[in-house]
Amino acid sequence: MARMGDVLAGFHAAWEFESDSVLIRYERGIRTPRLFHALGERRIPLAALAGVDLTPGRRGSVVLRARPRAGADPLMDAADGQLPEGSDPYRLVLPGDRETLAEYYADELRARIPRDPEPPPRYLVAPPDPPRQFKAYDAKASFDGSTVTFRWSWTGASSAKWRTGDQYVPVTELAGVEWRSPEALEGHLRLVRRGAGDHGRHLPVDQDPAAVVFGLGYGPVHESLPFAAAVLAAVRALGGVAGKNGVERMTPVPIGVPRQDPADIADRIRHLGELHRAGLVTDEEFAAKKADLLAEL
Repeated sequence: MARMGDVLAGFHAAWEFESDSVLIRYERGIRTPRLFHALGERRIPLAALAGVDLTPGRRGSVVLRARPRAGADPLMDAADGQLPEGSDPYRLVLPGDRETLAEYYADELRARIPRDPEPPPRYLVAPPDPPRQFKAYDAKASFDGSTVTFRWSWTGASSAKWRTGDQYVPVTELAGVEWRSPEALEGHLRLVRRGAGDHGRHLPVDQDPAAVVFGLGYGPVHESLPFAAAVLAAVRALGGVAGKNGVERMTPVPIGVPRQDPADIADRIRHLGELHRAGLVTDEEFAAKKADLLAEL
């Protein structure tokens, strides 16, 4: 039987087996996926697993992969199957000469994994800790643990987003997060509000103030995916019931909107004036938005 503290080292990661969990430590080599660098290490309770597979890999290697239960890990819920094989944090690639050892640990894990077909009532794997932030093509996104903030970029954001102003959305207003990988076409992160259904999702992401757009070098996986996972975990911690990319119900808690830096407000008013002079914002919209910005001081 595997003993507590046994370690199985592979390419880019090592698994340490404990009585009720597996501690995965990721390497920081130049060939290691940047997502693994960002994760550092993760403790995976055996109760968070649905099974274990051992399959042949490339160039004579073998692949040991743990399969997480649906609703057990906010990172995998947010990823929604979009991670490529090489960036799968539950995948351990081993040299072919360790196949027998890998089979032994796979059998040990299978014997210890609890059999529970139902989704867990809460996340079992710890989420990435806030605060979190990343730079999208059209905004700077940040999350302090209670509020998601989108601050629009002068050069990237559409006039529709500028007209609505920067977004400050408490997690109490959210039902989930839609993450589309920056490695695919139309990559983005969209906030899904409670009770909104599909309202807003028909909008192009470059026009939707609840979404930020990714692009080459903007919103990379290792920054935007942990961000999405942290938001999902905060939403679900409010007492929600698990659902793909979100929750079904929550207990609201009032959260205030943070006060803004006066210098930042002044910069945004100047940019608003540029949009007004360019004819992208009407006189009424300029006056209303300027009043809103001044009210944030």
